[in-house]
Amino acid sequence: MAEPSLYDAIGGAPTISALVDRFYTNMELWPEARAIRAMHGDDLAGVAHGLKAYLSEWLGGPALFSPVKGHPRMKMRHMPFPIASAERDAWLACMKEALDTVVTNRAARIQIYASMEKLADWMRNRPDPV
Repeated sequence: MAEPSLYDAIGGAPTISALVDRFYTNMELWPEARAIRAMHGDDLAGVAHGLKAYLSEWLGGPALFSPVKGHPRMKMRHMPFPIASAERDAWLACMKEALDTVVTNRAARIQIYASMEKLADWMRNRPDPV
């Protein structure tokens, strides 16, 4: 029997929705996330919807992102935004707290965060300020 996807292991769409909502709440409220929050428009509904679709597919659930937006090309999509270590770290802090709060499956949470750390590090597109 096949091992369940991370999508299934964390509880599917309801968990992804709660995770993304918590993530953007953190981004909205935390002073250390001010710079990454400023990279988004006033209304977070569109980006939240996109992140939910992306995570669904990325975690092995329904393909909700690529049929609408094509290949994720995450680095290319984020090139207009200055992402150095501080922005990466703020994003990861918001996401880690959301994962710790929402995802009850510890093994899945650890695996997801480890993958997100690699992705967030790869997304850096600017050198750190001196």
